[in-house]
Amino acid sequence: MNNDYLDVSNAIGMPKLIDSAVALDFLLAVKNSVRTCAFALTETATAEVRTVLEAQLEKAIDLHDELTQLMINKGWLHPIDLSKQFTLDFTSAQTAAKIAGWPLFPADTDRRGTFATPNQ
Repeated sequence: MNNDYLDVSNAIGMPKLIDSAVALDFLLAVKNSVRTCAFALTETATAEVRTVLEAQLEKAIDLHDELTQLMINKGWLHPIDLSKQFTLDFTSAQTAAKIAGWPLFPADTDRRGTFATPNQ
């Protein structure tokens, strides 16, 4: 990976990285919804609300299972093999650090000559 963020070669593999990042973010949101539903379930006072929250909790747990299995099948998550997960996390951290080091706002912002414009 070079340091030019405009270079097309830096886009190689990005769709897979983005898919895995979106899936991980979704997994974290689902985990949070499981925790929130469980907490709300312990705080409710009526049977009707408890029934609704139990159904929501079951759906959230099922979604968590489905999403986890998808990520494992795609190779985006290795909950059993910690060495593979560490390697995956380390590679992701290195990629993020490289992207953070790119000069996204170059000092020279003159775009004359970039577009087909008449001479001034």
